[in-house]
Amino acid sequence: MTTKTGAGYTVLILGGYGAVGREAAAALAGRPGTEVIVAGRDPGRARPVPMATAMRVDATDPDDLDRALEGVDAVLMCAETDNVRVARACLERGIGYVDVSASHHVLAAIEDLDPLARRRGATAVLSVGLVPGVTNLLARICVERSQADDLRVGVLLGSGEQHGPAALAWTLDGLGRLAGSWTMRFPPPYGRRTVHRFPFSDQYTLPGTLGVASAGTGLCLDSRLTTGLLAVAGRPAVARLLRRPRVRELLLTALAKVHVGGDGFAVTARCGAVQAAFSGRLQSRATGRTAALVLRRLPGLPPGVGHLEQLVDPVAFLAELAADGFRLDLRTAARPADHAA
Repeated sequence: MTTKTGAGYTVLILGGYGAVGREAAAALAGRPGTEVIVAGRDPGRARPVPMATAMRVDATDPDDLDRALEGVDAVLMCAETDNVRVARACLERGIGYVDVSASHHVLAAIEDLDPLARRRGATAVLSVGLVPGVTNLLARICVERSQADDLRVGVLLGSGEQHGPAALAWTLDGLGRLAGSWTMRFPPPYGRRTVHRFPFSDQYTLPGTLGVASAGTGLCLDSRLTTGLLAVAGRPAVARLLRRPRVRELLLTALAKVHVGGDGFAVTARCGAVQAAFSGRLQSRATGRTAALVLRRLPGLPPGVGHLEQLVDPVAFLAELAADGFRLDLRTAARPADHAA
């Protein structure tokens, strides 16, 4: 990777005006030798990030992107817009690339750029964030400490946290795409909860990266009421109704205004009798801080395209992340009742 470790390290954050991008920028800006450029289509509408530079960049415009990449060492992609084209543009220039996308088809297409990344000596890191990301690292810990071959991940999100329109649309589009539910035990104060399978990318990639027979990721919300509504909305007939443009528009508007629940989160992984968990407040903060930690480590990672769990020591990484105001629990053993599907 062609990183100017001695002369400074310049990071461009695309989609940097959202909650995740701002958190990553705040964690990186002001570090000695690090320059952070927060980029988006309309800098005038964004709150400034102290000690970071704002730039107008339309990543869908190849010429605009070319100009933005000049002098950059690493790019953090916080938007799901032309990710593969942006990743290719970075890797062709020997620029490191980090992506927080949770969509499997996006990550699978970027995986195909591995030969290019190796030729150019650049590194691309996928599955970076809370889910996928922290969940992948928890999964690796559980698999390595267990003799079992069936991996389950539970994601509990705070339904009271405010999210941007892109995140809400992604969640709404995922309803009804996968079926099945099971129980997972989350750290206090949440306890045992039913999770509903949701199309996070980790369940597709983990069998390949960790060598397990199967993996499933289930979602619930901190509010049991909204979790119940999530289950109803996931029924195929209801999901089809919600995808009608007018209904979808009205629901997205309502979700942006109504917040039932808190801003806490918890993610847990289980393989056999081994379970590990990570929890705290503000999932967007956790994703942004995870991305920032990856960017700090990026110059030392090998060339190629890989998922986070393939590139870092999971315990050391999560321990450092937890020191930023989160809780890591690696001592929890799954109870027999938790295995019920």
